[in-house]
Amino acid sequence: MSASVARPEPTRAGHWFESDPLWFKRAVFYEIHLRGFFDGNADGSGDFRGLTEKLDYLQWLGVDCLWLLPFYASPLRDGGYDIADYYSVHPDYGTIEDVRVTIEAAHERGMRVIADLVMNHTSSDHPWFQRARKAPAGSAERDFYVWSETVHRYEDARIIFIDTESSNWTWDDEAGAYFWHRFYSSQPDLNYDNPAVQEAMLDVLRFWLDLGLDGFRLDAVPYLFEREATNCENLAETHDFLRKVRATVDAEYPDIVLLAEANQWPEDVVQYFGDGDECHMCFHFPVMPRMFMSLRREEATPMYEILERTPSIPDNCQWGLFLRNHDELTLEMVTDEERDYMYSEYAKDPRMKINLGIRRRLAPLLDNGRDEMELMHAILFSLPGSPVLYYGDEIAMGDNVYLGDRDGVRTPMQWTGDRNAGFSRADFAQLYAPPLMDPVYGYQAVNIEAQLRTPTSLLRWMKRFIDLRKQHPVFGLGTYEPLATSNPKIFAHVRRYEEDVALCVHNLARSAQPVELDLSHYTGRWPEEMFGRTRFPTIGDLPYLLTLAPRGFFWFLLREEREPEGETALQSALGAGDVR
Repeated sequence: MSASVARPEPTRAGHWFESDPLWFKRAVFYEIHLRGFFDGNADGSGDFRGLTEKLDYLQWLGVDCLWLLPFYASPLRDGGYDIADYYSVHPDYGTIEDVRVTIEAAHERGMRVIADLVMNHTSSDHPWFQRARKAPAGSAERDFYVWSETVHRYEDARIIFIDTESSNWTWDDEAGAYFWHRFYSSQPDLNYDNPAVQEAMLDVLRFWLDLGLDGFRLDAVPYLFEREATNCENLAETHDFLRKVRATVDAEYPDIVLLAEANQWPEDVVQYFGDGDECHMCFHFPVMPRMFMSLRREEATPMYEILERTPSIPDNCQWGLFLRNHDELTLEMVTDEERDYMYSEYAKDPRMKINLGIRRRLAPLLDNGRDEMELMHAILFSLPGSPVLYYGDEIAMGDNVYLGDRDGVRTPMQWTGDRNAGFSRADFAQLYAPPLMDPVYGYQAVNIEAQLRTPTSLLRWMKRFIDLRKQHPVFGLGTYEPLATSNPKIFAHVRRYEEDVALCVHNLARSAQPVELDLSHYTGRWPEEMFGRTRFPTIGDLPYLLTLAPRGFFWFLLREEREPEGETALQSALGAGDVR
């Protein structure tokens, strides 16, 4: 096993975009669980054919980039994050040719496509591991994974899946040794100290980029290397390898994005940007729980504090932001006291908890409150970074806490009120998971078809909101400046980019709130409300007073009065020859 690992040759998908190295900074991402999106061949499981059929909907919604959860060959013990073959597609999802067709069809509609890539580990079913466990100790095959004769190595590394795993080491009878795994015991970690492993993974990237993918979400990248007397996270060797990955991508595939999944504190996460020479994007995990904390406490302090703690990043990099995704609402990056508070407020039923998090979708977390959902999206879209939407959240889909693991937030997309939510023509018993059927979130009450018919639906609002954000590059490219307010229930900040100045003010309270803002730096400008383009009173020397509705928000552009050169405003209006 070496850099010359045999692999099939793909047919390169067409490219439909002009060179734009920073496209991801202005993009709105949309995360898709392929198995749950749309079933194109009536076998009960979503697939690439189904996704291709629904690309027109995604184009209409206004998303710029699709993020696909793993679709590789896998025993699916961990939702596809246990990859058994990097070069093939799980048969439920289709074929390599189906992937190529989907990517090309997305490109034709102006949408890019990225996919999850699990670099840290494979499935124990992967041929690499099967060869490694049979090979003698010290052989090239055995060296593809991390082995030990004792569990007393790397003892400072934490156990991530505390609900199911009691150790990061598991004994393998066939190998006669323990193998290392940071996640489930069915997911042995690759040995990145072996140069052959590094080259093999670079070949995997090349294969899918040749097929037309526009980048990867790199899963679990903080854990690639192991060293004694460390917690085996964020090691210098990991960053060295990511620089190697970035250099390879930059040299061979322009305009590609690498998005790091590093659930760490901000000061640790920013290391994955390097000096603009590692990952293009990183998820800002700690912001997300503090948004929910602020909403329930009706207090902006948790968000202000985590954003103040966030270091600056290179100009060619971007944060990835989300409210919810396919995993639990993770509570690793909070204090024990904050975690207890979040559990008490958002996970009153023990079935809602998993590991150190809460396995619920956005709408149930917010008690299906329309105002709350709009407010949280407004905050998300206003923060420095690119927003990531999770399939179904645009229509306020619910969850099913009675399904195991994280499957409760990965139920079928609710397209219509017809059989199987319009997701599949298969018999109900064939479906990979049952669609939601409760009276509040069930598919007969919540579906895309019905919301498309309703001008005031959440889906219609989301489309308009996405369009609004995309009209103003200040949100993707601008600076972030927090504003001190006279009311702790108000979260306010200014975004600036070139000549544009955007003022964003959000009321976290369940009651109407006044706020006075020090806008003296912008004296003489007048705020234009972005949705209705309504002119508000000009900013003067005194604090600027606003009154916000419960869970309400304002987005303003701070406009300047400009007079034509050499003329007064009156002359411009009447014509110079008419002035006496």
